[in-house]
Amino acid sequence: MTDSEIPLETHLNAETGRIRWTELERHFARGVVVRVDPALDLVAVAAAFVRDDEAAVMDWMTAGRVWRAVAEDAREWHTRDPELWAVVAAPWVLVQEA
Repeated sequence: MTDSEIPLETHLNAETGRIRWTELERHFARGVVVRVDPALDLVAVAAAFVRDDEAAVMDWMTAGRVWRAVAEDAREWHTRDPELWAVVAAPWVLVQEA
């Protein structure tokens, strides 16, 4: 099976991993960190970003379930240094608290 035959969700699931603030900080500085509500499936949200499913992404954003990380998030992460689940949906880095 080639990479193009692997379902997107399977590929994204294999690309998820845990990340600490020190690893995430440079992405935050670039403005590309997006937080995902823990009640949502991180891989499903990432797939919607990759597929440019504007309707789904806007619904989540409007409901406050997906949002761009802000300075307050960075301060909190710096203080707590939590381990986050992350996946890249270029150019975005989607993160979710475990």
